[in-house]
Amino acid sequence: VQHERLHVKHRGHEAMHAEMVLILIATLVVAQIVLVQWKQRHHRSYNLVTLVQMWVVPLYFTIKLYWWRFLSMWGMFSVITSYIIFRATRKPLSCRTPRMVYKWFLLIYKLSYAVGVLGYLAIMFTMFGFNVFFRIKAEDSMDVGVVMLFYGLYYGVMGRDFAEICSDYMASTIGYYNKGGMPSRSLSGDICAVCGQRILVEVEEEGLIEDTFQLSCGHIFHEFCIRGWCIVGKKQTCPYCNEKVDLKRMMNNPWEKTHVLYGQLLDWLRYLVAWQPIIIGIVHGINFSLGLE
Repeated sequence: VQHERLHVKHRGHEAMHAEMVLILIATLVVAQIVLVQWKQRHHRSYNLVTLVQMWVVPLYFTIKLYWWRFLSMWGMFSVITSYIIFRATRKPLSCRTPRMVYKWFLLIYKLSYAVGVLGYLAIMFTMFGFNVFFRIKAEDSMDVGVVMLFYGLYYGVMGRDFAEICSDYMASTIGYYNKGGMPSRSLSGDICAVCGQRILVEVEEEGLIEDTFQLSCGHIFHEFCIRGWCIVGKKQTCPYCNEKVDLKRMMNNPWEKTHVLYGQLLDWLRYLVAWQPIIIGIVHGINFSLGLE
């Protein structure tokens, strides 16, 4: 009798559910087109709005749900990153600032990569039942895996986005890079366009001593600088002439290629984290206005 009453109560909902699915698909398609067009036409504002959403939205949920562990880590990351951004946007730019910026965001990038991989392995460990051998509850090991995976992916996305902003500011301040046109300074052969320091220094002369890397366009940079520019700062063009950089040629170590794939995963994930909740909220609003349950 209860089962029959349930059928009577929900009679006709099949058509309603089909309508809701169509609304969801249509909203996703329209939102994707709008976001792609926005990104192509106004790339800077798109990145800025996305970054602000990713920074603020998790804060709202952590305060609402009392996730103090995430809130403390979020606060520590925000304080240090704010100081790094402050240093990167100062004029005149200190000669040590570019390396400090890339070291910080490279550390965040590598830590997020390691934590994300460990979280994924913990989830696989639980799904295949290996937790039983160590007498660990499935819920506990799965929770640890999901939390670690989220931490790794979230801070990986945040770090790359902030690093891109800092890269633009620093390179524009130094003057050898201009995103929209010709650089304001002419690059000589013994200067690194990323940090503005001499590539080769004389004996007893103050400067950076490290390996160099030459791009296919012929321009030479400190190896650490150009790797930070391309991998951490998400720039795939020469910092001076804007010619396309072949990342595969730069990655001699097979393990380094996984970092490039990880970076591509983070770029895709930022759309999912930043815009998916808003799109779902719009869908719920449409369903509510149409009286769909």
